[in-house]
Amino acid sequence: MVSGVVLAAGDSTRMGAPKALLEAPDGQPFVVRISRAFADAGVDPVVVVTGSAHDQIVQVVSVAALPRSVRLARNPDPGRGQLSSLWTGMAVAVTPDTQALLMTLVDVPMLSAATVEAVVSEWRRTGAPIVRPAIGAAHGHPVLFDRSLFDELRQAPLEGGAKTVVRRHEARIVNVTPPDDGCLRDIDTPEDYRSLLS
Repeated sequence: MVSGVVLAAGDSTRMGAPKALLEAPDGQPFVVRISRAFADAGVDPVVVVTGSAHDQIVQVVSVAALPRSVRLARNPDPGRGQLSSLWTGMAVAVTPDTQALLMTLVDVPMLSAATVEAVVSEWRRTGAPIVRPAIGAAHGHPVLFDRSLFDELRQAPLEGGAKTVVRRHEARIVNVTPPDDGCLRDIDTPEDYRSLLS
């Protein structure tokens, strides 16, 4: 079983508004679009980790008629950093049957189900500890962590985050070419968002 975590707990200070609630060009809020891409690719469960915008995210998710596999988990202290949100998500998403965990930021709204499927398929084929989509030297989300790394993720230093684990296993990472470049479109600033909409 492959579980998923969507990190949507940040305060989006550079954007000035919660990124999870921004609308993609098709009118879907980022958090809804990404959750649907995961679910459409067969990821179950999909856990959206929220922070201060929890109530607003609950509202948009509830009206979106997402699959029942999509769940919400609130990070009580997202100020501790992204890794604390990943831990919050893992506490809900990881069960004894979970063989791999897909993690993405809510910053990548154009992520497609086809890219998610490509990452999962490559992990099933290779059994690599980490698989991620990449085009040339640029790599994106989601990042898949094999079950063999779950304990390392749980024990990683907050200040270093999941990147500590990624760097430790860099030589064994498998990059897969995605069918589109949506996984690389990181929306961090108002300028990024205007570019996306245009």
